[in-house]
Amino acid sequence: RYVADIAAEMIAQADGRPLSLGVSGSWGVGKSSMMKLLAQSLREKSNEKFLFVEFNAWLYQGFDDTRAALMEIIARAILARAEEQKGTVGKAVEKAKGLLARVSWFRLASVSATTVAALAVGLPPVGLLGEGISAVKGLFDGSVDQKDIDQAANVASRAAEGGKGLIGTATAPQGPTPPQAIHDFRDALEDTLRELDVTLVVLIDDLDRCLPPAAIATLEAMRLFLFLKKTAFVIAADDTVIREAVRAHFKGMTLNDDLVTNYFDKLIQVPLRVPPLGTQDVRAYLMMLFVENSTLPQTEKDKIRTAVSVRLGETWTGKRVDRAFVASQISGATPTLLAQLDLADRIAPILTTSTKIAGNPRLIKRFLNTLSIRTSIARAQKVSVDETALAKMLLFERCGSEKAYAELLAAINESSDGKPVFLAPWEEAALKNSEIPKLEGDWNSDFVREWLALQPPLADLNLQGVVYVSREHLPIITAADRLSSEGAELLEAVVKLNAESAAVGNKLKTLTAKELGIITERILGRARTLNTWGTPNELFGLLTLAQAPGEHVQTITRFLQGLAGSQLTAAIVPLLADKPWATSILSGWLSKADLKDPVKKAIAAASKKAGK
Repeated sequence: RYVADIAAEMIAQADGRPLSLGVSGSWGVGKSSMMKLLAQSLREKSNEKFLFVEFNAWLYQGFDDTRAALMEIIARAILARAEEQKGTVGKAVEKAKGLLARVSWFRLASVSATTVAALAVGLPPVGLLGEGISAVKGLFDGSVDQKDIDQAANVASRAAEGGKGLIGTATAPQGPTPPQAIHDFRDALEDTLRELDVTLVVLIDDLDRCLPPAAIATLEAMRLFLFLKKTAFVIAADDTVIREAVRAHFKGMTLNDDLVTNYFDKLIQVPLRVPPLGTQDVRAYLMMLFVENSTLPQTEKDKIRTAVSVRLGETWTGKRVDRAFVASQISGATPTLLAQLDLADRIAPILTTSTKIAGNPRLIKRFLNTLSIRTSIARAQKVSVDETALAKMLLFERCGSEKAYAELLAAINESSDGKPVFLAPWEEAALKNSEIPKLEGDWNSDFVREWLALQPPLADLNLQGVVYVSREHLPIITAADRLSSEGAELLEAVVKLNAESAAVGNKLKTLTAKELGIITERILGRARTLNTWGTPNELFGLLTLAQAPGEHVQTITRFLQGLAGSQLTAAIVPLLADKPWATSILSGWLSKADLKDPVKKAIAAASKKAGK
């Protein structure tokens, strides 16, 4: 806001002197919003002294001559203001209409140039060739009169479909050459603005969305108006994109960085850059988006916005825009809105520091729009979801590694209760500000560490509903979905085991190797969350699975071999002692430095009993 106020103050203090400002910044940082704030600030100073013209170059790209479109929009805005004031400004209406006539002349010149190009490559029908040459010759012989224009217009409309409707009922100035016509247009515009006693403020937006020809055409059109008294131009664009457009325009020429910069700087007197948002700004932005979408009266929203804006200007003194401050400004806030303010308070730091969002207002708004849509889907389909858990999952989807997000979804899908229990030790450590153990690969990042510390912890939440309403990128495929009906039944049976079962083991032998692997991974997923290994139910599931031969037995062996010595208790040893495939597991455990003495004794006793 303060940058917009500074720009508005510069225009106001110019007092009619020509001024051009460039508002630069990358995609989505708030250039368009700053332009609106600038206009609002000027209107608050004196709406009568300024005439605002908004021009979106991207809107006209491919549909109209960009230069002529800019000229016409300006001329029509001046005419509209003149007609509003026609009782007090004398001849301003006639002068404004004269501007429109001159714009039509420039449109005609553009059509004629198109006709010349078409003639050069033989596009017009043969019958129009001589007529077209005659018409164009009349336009550029140094003296343009109405007859020349009428003849060229007739040829252009017949030779090129794109010329239709561009000329209208133009009445050209009699006699001037094109350079003189440009000079006359500038004089007429300046004279009309003086008569109206207004400063023309042209806000040009989305220039960086245009293809290079349209972007350069708009900048070239600006030259016609620049440095006229009572004009101010504000151009919003990513300057790096515009510089590349300049390079593309001068394709084939050797341009160093200084030359490209000079081209842009000759048009822009005052460069302004939209500053990146800090955590306080992001928090305020999030909270105001929630406030705007609430059921509070508009007067209440305006009051809160003003208070937040003032508070942001004081953050350098140590004051904060947080949940407590915003809540204190709201009379009768609903529990839903207060919960949303809590959410904004928590996620603002990570939305600021995440490289995939980096405090970008457009991406933040898109994030909240997606959250709102998914909440609405859940409500419509009567799916019970915790909005804070939904937001935490969406945050991981937007900012985390795609591979890690897929692993998280898979863990939820394959869990019978929809709980990603593998997160438990990580979240516990993060919430205690302790070192998080075993973060590897795509999980080993600063973002993941910050994300794990966010409330609520997800490890003990059923997230099936959250995944259901978030299924935009990955389908919900559970372990059971990849199994036959017999395999799904046996998976359920293995999960429920509290002792090794020969009956279930025999049935497992009828399954394919693929299905045995799926069931094994499902049980191992649960087993990896255990900190102590004595006689957990997961062990009985693994022992029963090992009764069926196959590669999955080696997977089970590797898992048990990898257990830390400190996790083992003596109770596990007798359950493995009579398994031929477990001999290497027991001997491997003996080599672990952190193996407890009772376990060592149990292994020694089992070996002695087996006669080894």
